[in-house]
Amino acid sequence: MNRVYNFSAGPSMLPESALKKAADEMLCCGNSGMSVMEMSHRSKDYEAIINEAESLLRELMNIPENYKVLFLQGGASSQFAMVPLNLIGRTGKADFVITGQWAKKAYQEASRYGEAVKIASSEDAVFNYIPKLDKSTFSKDASYFHITTNNTIYGTRYTTLPDTGDVPLVADMSSNILSEVYDVSKFGLIYAGAQKNMGPAGLTVAIIREDLIGNPLDITPTMFNYETHAKNGSMFNTPPTYSIYIMKLVLEWLKGIGGIPAIQKVNEEKAKILYDFLDSSSLFKGTVVKEDRSIMNVPFVTGDDELNAEFIKTASSKGFVNLKGHRSVGGMRASIYNAMPTEGVIALVELMKDFEASHK
Repeated sequence: MNRVYNFSAGPSMLPESALKKAADEMLCCGNSGMSVMEMSHRSKDYEAIINEAESLLRELMNIPENYKVLFLQGGASSQFAMVPLNLIGRTGKADFVITGQWAKKAYQEASRYGEAVKIASSEDAVFNYIPKLDKSTFSKDASYFHITTNNTIYGTRYTTLPDTGDVPLVADMSSNILSEVYDVSKFGLIYAGAQKNMGPAGLTVAIIREDLIGNPLDITPTMFNYETHAKNGSMFNTPPTYSIYIMKLVLEWLKGIGGIPAIQKVNEEKAKILYDFLDSSSLFKGTVVKEDRSIMNVPFVTGDDELNAEFIKTASSKGFVNLKGHRSVGGMRASIYNAMPTEGVIALVELMKDFEASHK
């Protein structure tokens, strides 16, 4: 059976070279005599895998030495609690910009542990834009300032980071990590679920400046304390070993094609192909303010629910799957993460052109 073009928002498609290498090593990884799934996380064989994964991530993202890389579990949703439990105690307050469902959930969870301040929100327009921020409204005594760099459901992204001064900038980067170049030193903490651009579900990565570790609230569970994982090299308990291994293979692929600057160029080209069509189409329309459009998640509609459903069904029958929009917004959404080849986007546009021509 031929592989489909998988436009899922996550878990998403992975590079074929990574999948093929994983398949080749399924029964025996290297000279270990066993699958990675069977390895003790304390073994020398697995130690080499997790160390290489961290080394590759540090190299690709140019992570400074004073940042810890943590391999965690629980998804980005667990970080909605873990971040305030570890960081909000300094002043008891944190700032939030609400640009979608996940940013809103992070804000709501943080409000359980301290004062969560809503600096701005785009909920008034169904999150179809990134709010313009006025630095004078930022809390000078905030423990941190939280943003979601790319909004998976609504298809928006920050093109300019807020200047938060001495207040640490915290970013949920789940749906655009590794897709474009970021200066890690501008952040106090970056966290991301792996299942969109880094690997399979089950792994969450946190990149945290060392001075932000070690001051959790007294109620913080041991497993939700960043220091627990930093002191134990992400080995306090059994980490998601196979997901980390697959991430290592994905990072090897990314390094092999030229790293993040190279994939950013490809991602921008893919997005332009799709947005250019949407801007010229008489049937399909994008839903996001142009200046804030994501290069990872592209929502679009026809304006007719029945026609949307017909297009999704037609696309699926031709091998273009998971194009249905999130249940909260409807329509369609094409998630074009790093592993989506340019030819997949070109083929999708051709399908949309044919569908439009047959519905005039």
